[in-house]
Amino acid sequence: MRVRDLLAPGAPRLRLLAAEEELDRQVSGVMTTDLQDPGRYLHGGELVLTGMLWRTVPADSERFVRTLAAGGAVALAAGEAEVGPVPEDLVEACRRHRMPLLAVPDDIAFGTVTEFIGRQVSADRAADLAALVDRHRLLVSAAGGGGLDAVLDLLGGDLDLDCWVLTPTGAVIAGPADRLSAQDRDQLVRAHLAAQRQRRRPPHRVRLAAGSYSLLPAPASAEQDAPQAECALADWVLAVAGDVTEWTTKRQQLAENLARLVAAERHRRDEGRRLRRRLADEVLALLRRDADPAEISRTLYASSAMAARYEIPESKSQAEEGSWLVLSAEGTGLPEGAVRAVLEEALGGITDRALVAGTGIGAVVVLPALEGPVPADTLRELLAPLEAGLGSEGRITLGVSAPASEAGGLRGALEEARHARRIAASRVGRVCVAGPEELASHVLLLAAVPDEVRRAFRSRLLDKVIAYDIEHQADLVRTLEAFLRSDGSWTRCAAQLHVHVNTLRYRIGRIEELTGRDLSRLEDRVDFYLALELA
Repeated sequence: MRVRDLLAPGAPRLRLLAAEEELDRQVSGVMTTDLQDPGRYLHGGELVLTGMLWRTVPADSERFVRTLAAGGAVALAAGEAEVGPVPEDLVEACRRHRMPLLAVPDDIAFGTVTEFIGRQVSADRAADLAALVDRHRLLVSAAGGGGLDAVLDLLGGDLDLDCWVLTPTGAVIAGPADRLSAQDRDQLVRAHLAAQRQRRRPPHRVRLAAGSYSLLPAPASAEQDAPQAECALADWVLAVAGDVTEWTTKRQQLAENLARLVAAERHRRDEGRRLRRRLADEVLALLRRDADPAEISRTLYASSAMAARYEIPESKSQAEEGSWLVLSAEGTGLPEGAVRAVLEEALGGITDRALVAGTGIGAVVVLPALEGPVPADTLRELLAPLEAGLGSEGRITLGVSAPASEAGGLRGALEEARHARRIAASRVGRVCVAGPEELASHVLLLAAVPDEVRRAFRSRLLDKVIAYDIEHQADLVRTLEAFLRSDGSWTRCAAQLHVHVNTLRYRIGRIEELTGRDLSRLEDRVDFYLALELA
């Protein structure tokens, strides 16, 4: 078909904005993207559909259109549903590069445009099984995941080919869930993670009681240099019924193209997570600096798009009317960012409202408390399949707080979750989870105390000691911690610090002078211990 066919009677109601002289170009396919640089995915002849989310400044339009022209795209269709009317700078850029520009009104779905083009392409291309998947790429991108089900239903109905898209924890993203038991899904994802950890070449073949399956990864990152361990633990998995190595060449090509389609949909979904990730990082930053609860509450729902999605009235945010859980997680032997990616995927099956902030090798999660509790046992069971991909050195430890009834309680819930994670880290196992019920009573009390009271208590006990350490390059705080851990034993504490007992007595005496407390008294020792716990 030609570009001008998109403007003919019976076609979707698109508006031509630029390059009328180039409408005789042949359209061979469709690609949907909001990447700033989609050049690597262009093969030539595509109509490019975009929601214009890549555009932040006018100069972005020139760079984007130049990339399309260099990649052989024949036309650009810009959707107006997300950011409004097509900006003039994009129109001018298309004129300069002789790129036909079509506006897609907000009431026309990208899937409608894709389906129209699919009906117009040649019968020869429609007969090619590998191209069948490519022709539905936009449907997948536009439907936010529902398009994967449409493609898999098509393959199952027309070709008797059962396929499933699974998360690394065994949840079904797409495919006939009733034809694959939970036990079989668990075995498949464990086999996939083990094969990826051993760097075996896909497809990975698995034989279960229900039959043979072939597993192909759908990488979580489109970057070629992304850490393999991170990708393997957060990959979606394409499970195909049968052994693809025994198929014909064309049918094998179909499976490979389907895996690429799934990876493209995964990448598109991850691009949409950027706003939620920024919001999660901002919430964590506010909690770390003990921000005002009202500011935390506002930030939780700062995005008007998110507020519209969840139908939150402006006068009252959900942060003020619901309860929240905080999860603290850390990875050992894993690349930076891996734990965040893993938890985003794992918790996606429980709620789509979890805010997962990265902390380097770990993550902090804030999510609305569900109707039923999310006990540690549930999370432990949810993450259990990941053990197959962690290896002998890798570990994930996770702590869960009790529900916080309002945004002002999130700081205490974060502290509680961190204490629970330390308990989990002390256990043996590759995936360990601890909940608030396993914490000592004093930790629960501290977490329940208002932030300003905790700060005042700690300041009254330790500020002078900390100031002395800073001014004199001393080590009084560490000495105090060691003394309390040693139950007040002078000899054990001195040995632990590698100092003479007389030096230790001098330091403890200095702490007592600065604070007016007596460390031989149990009450004062308890106060110091609690103050240090609040650090």
